[in-house]
Amino acid sequence: MLNALLNFAHSTGFYGLTFGHIIMILISFVLLYLAIVKGFEPLLLVPIAFGVLLTNLPFAGLMAEPVMEITEHAAHTVEPGGLLYYLFQGDHLGIFPPLIFLGVGAMTDFGPLIANPKSLLLGAAAQFGIFITFIGAIASGLFTAQEAASIGIIGGADGPTAIFLSSKLAPHLLGAIAIAAYSYMALVPIIQPPIMRWLTSKDERKIRMTQLREVTKKEKILFPIIVTLVVSLIVPPAATLIGMLMLGNLFRECGVVSRLEDTSKNALINIVTIFLGVTVGATATAEGFLNVKTLAILGLGIVAFGIGTASGVLIAKLMNKFLDVKINPLIGSAGVSAVPMAARVSQVVGQKEEPSNFLLMHAMGPNVAGVIGSAVSAGVLLSLFGG
Repeated sequence: MLNALLNFAHSTGFYGLTFGHIIMILISFVLLYLAIVKGFEPLLLVPIAFGVLLTNLPFAGLMAEPVMEITEHAAHTVEPGGLLYYLFQGDHLGIFPPLIFLGVGAMTDFGPLIANPKSLLLGAAAQFGIFITFIGAIASGLFTAQEAASIGIIGGADGPTAIFLSSKLAPHLLGAIAIAAYSYMALVPIIQPPIMRWLTSKDERKIRMTQLREVTKKEKILFPIIVTLVVSLIVPPAATLIGMLMLGNLFRECGVVSRLEDTSKNALINIVTIFLGVTVGATATAEGFLNVKTLAILGLGIVAFGIGTASGVLIAKLMNKFLDVKINPLIGSAGVSAVPMAARVSQVVGQKEEPSNFLLMHAMGPNVAGVIGSAVSAGVLLSLFGG
């Protein structure tokens, strides 16, 4: 009887609970608090946080790999893997991020970018954070070029792109990179405003912008086709992300596949977000997360994000020296691809200076350009270091 009780006690999670597990469970609680109480990107942080919780439950085996027996003529499964292990293959094989891009494309109106092509420069400027952080990660001596490239992409503030690139170049860092990327995306309203105010004067923040021209249906249909052709021919590794993003947008704009559009921007993206979020969180095990490299990734990630924000604002200020019709430099911060959060931040900061100033649609131009820019940057890094 006593042996049976001891065996039962040893089989419980309490027996296998380590200090590392407790720390990671507490981190999951913090992420849940930010998502539920503070409202920071709950659609992303709730599944990620719960994935962190699930993977750090001792003996639960949700991310356990299957046990295989390989003979001369065949291989069969002795013990199946955990549920999240199989779902994680969508991250590992680079399937989930492009599907997220399909949904994002179906929800995105590229009209502000088409109406004001100059905003493409602001979206491109925000990518400086990616490459400066890549150099910094290399200089630290802690990371290989592949790892540094995966860390740098955090500066694009695009979670699916960060997951896609790190799954290709540094899969062992996927959990830390994805959690950093999504956490900083959720904290856009906190991180960006101080940088924006520091780099702009009160008068600059009050600049009013003229109403955007009306974009024709033909332009909106041709845009995703042309972008897919041009970007994919210049940077072939970016074709997966850009192609799915633009396919979703074509569903939206062509007007003849409303069912596909609806599925892409509702059911499909919601299902994939659940799977991607939970499995990304499930990679954050105590053994793999609590180390010096993870702390460095979190530090470099916030630097990347800050540089991306600052670069967009500074390029907008530089453009104003050559433009007859000035642009409000606050919209430059929206060049990071956290859609539409970064555009909303531009609107909020601008209205604090001038309540009757409306910058949202102007900020959406660089914001959606940032989505394209981060995918192109990922393609460039994959071309350089994917081999």
